[in-house]
Amino acid sequence: MIVIGLGANLPTASHGGPRETLTAALARLERAGVRIRARSSWYATAPVPASDQPDFINAVAAVATDLGPRQLLTLLHSIETEFGRVRTVRNAARGIDLDLLIYETLVSADQPPILPHPRMTERAFVLYPLAELLDMIPDPEGMAWRLPGSNEPIGALLARLPPDQRIRRLDAAGC
Repeated sequence: MIVIGLGANLPTASHGGPRETLTAALARLERAGVRIRARSSWYATAPVPASDQPDFINAVAAVATDLGPRQLLTLLHSIETEFGRVRTVRNAARGIDLDLLIYETLVSADQPPILPHPRMTERAFVLYPLAELLDMIPDPEGMAWRLPGSNEPIGALLARLPPDQRIRRLDAAGC
């Protein structure tokens, strides 16, 4: 399974509010040949780390692609740039953020893309939508999903989340 994370907490000039921008980014991925298999619900989440920024809109999507992990990451970054993202300081407010979270069972710690995404297990805005997504996708091997590298199930990852991360589901899943 290949999973990307989607997030935004500012509008973009080209696409409007965060949800509209992220929906347009999914459509742009499909035009580039990346098939969206499933998308979690949209979630409103507090910034991490806590700040006075507006809440984020987040989701995760399972995708299918012939692109390798480095090519997919390059495409995600090019879409961010196309949609007006300018990288400034880490954790800054932004109109679009696309992350490669998981690429099948690949584990890579020494060169981009780092997989699985190094901070995904610390973030409710990734793990809650991921748990929802895992319930939506049939498991052809009949085995419960486990995080590549650590082999931990989603329930254990959710149980370790800091209790202060605010997250609220906004709607039903899509795709």
